[in-house]
Amino acid sequence: ALPVLEAGLALRRRCWSHDEQAIFIAQNSHASCLSELGRDDQALVLFRDIYARHVAMYGASDAAGIQIGLNLCASLMSAGIWDEAKSLARDLLLLARRSLGSDHQATLILNHNMAVALKNGPECTRDDLLE
Repeated sequence: ALPVLEAGLALRRRCWSHDEQAIFIAQNSHASCLSELGRDDQALVLFRDIYARHVAMYGASDAAGIQIGLNLCASLMSAGIWDEAKSLARDLLLLARRSLGSDHQATLILNHNMAVALKNGPECTRDDLLE
């Protein structure tokens, strides 16, 4: 699947370079595939880039920005970067609650990611667990 996703991304960049959303979607699929293959370092670099560019262009509070941030958070957790994952999940959770609502699937997943990041962080305190 990875070669097909890479070819699709190259095609979108070549033929539809003006359509940033299509490129974001293709890059996100590519990074997700890398993550599924256990190539977390490569996926993390891509997720960081995708998230930074999306936030710069559209802001972080739209549904797509929150989803891209959610993917970055999951990648940070896979890489064991707990402090950054915790910080990002906390920020995204506030945005998701405001813009999507407390019962939206992305908000619920962020709640779960936040709990996992708090629990698995190297400096986990009782207050973290109560949060």
